[in-house]
Amino acid sequence: MNSFPFKSATGLALFLIMPFSFLSDAFAKEDIWPTSLPETSAVPFLFSSESLGTTIGAAAVMKGVGQPQATLFAAGLYSSKGSYMTYLSANNFQVGHSWLVGANAYNANFKEMDYHLGSAGSNNSNVNDEVFTDSIEAQYHLTANYILPIGNAKTIGARAAYLPERKIKGFNPLESGVSSIEFSPFYYSRKLADVANWNEPDSNWGMKVNFDWDNRNSVRNTTHGSRTELDFTYSPQTGEQEEWWTWEFQQSAFFDLGNLGEIINKQVLALDVYLADTPSWQDGSHHQPPEYAGIKLGGLYRLRSYSSGRFHGRSAIHYSAEYRVMPDWQPLEDWPIFNLYDVPWWQWVIFVDAGRVADEFSLSTLHEDMKWSAGGAIRFQVEGIVVRTEMSKGSEEGLFRVMINQPF
Repeated sequence: MNSFPFKSATGLALFLIMPFSFLSDAFAKEDIWPTSLPETSAVPFLFSSESLGTTIGAAAVMKGVGQPQATLFAAGLYSSKGSYMTYLSANNFQVGHSWLVGANAYNANFKEMDYHLGSAGSNNSNVNDEVFTDSIEAQYHLTANYILPIGNAKTIGARAAYLPERKIKGFNPLESGVSSIEFSPFYYSRKLADVANWNEPDSNWGMKVNFDWDNRNSVRNTTHGSRTELDFTYSPQTGEQEEWWTWEFQQSAFFDLGNLGEIINKQVLALDVYLADTPSWQDGSHHQPPEYAGIKLGGLYRLRSYSSGRFHGRSAIHYSAEYRVMPDWQPLEDWPIFNLYDVPWWQWVIFVDAGRVADEFSLSTLHEDMKWSAGGAIRFQVEGIVVRTEMSKGSEEGLFRVMINQPF
């Protein structure tokens, strides 16, 4: 019988929540600051993991920055191995009637981080085919999201996109859901130290265009509806990088299974399929994206028992199924620290993932020798943010993670 050692990806975070929003309210009442002061919350954390070591950090969010729906988010960490990371984002700033703009920036400096490069990231590779090296990584995005004047946005424009709860009026995009086109110029970079016989561009830039029809009844705790996304990413030829482009398709569907007596308030079956390809791909490393910018599986959203980017190639397919339940018993708001915040619900989840990558686009090939993950999660909403704690196991190893947002 094989054993699967669980490797902590983010560790068991020890959350010490500082209710800065209460301080903001106090200052506002004394007229020291304007009454329109954004609501602010911060969370210090501590964890230990194999890849980072003992790590400390903090995350903070400001809601209502200039506009009621606009938010700023910041997070940073530093580890005992000397690794550090920062992440900044600005979201949902409305321009005119139909546009939402934002930006995000990720920077990291890792010490002795493990990577699966080249053939070590193929579908038939071995988990031990990894290299450990220092790295400097960066990702920057600008986003301009045009909300089409149809469906739920027919009269209220961009406001329809940031309303957390929505009414499903059918399965016609002209009448129901929020349809949008997002333009996102990007810049990625990754510099690896002391890797023999390895050469890829240190940086890459281009444009991603996303077509999205979001027909879910809730963006945080979906119980029924669907979401359809189609992405096109293009990177032009530069001095270091040949021209390449990819497409990605994702379809999610959610089915309300009702309650289960007085034990379970809500049961939901959530399904997701993802298919992607790099049509510009040519053998001999021609017109292929750098591995950090191309099609990959593993990480927070797909094949969740594998590390981020564990598998990469020309094309990929991935399936996820989740059984989500909301128990009638919800004690979180009575617990210390949690009782300082609005925690309206929690959710128990079991899930299974299956998928693979390939260096050709063939549906028959993509369905052979697929990798899998299975696991369970507890998710809850804190002040409008979904937090998920997740444990998963696959054919190589297991992972425990603490993160935010639903996987789909």
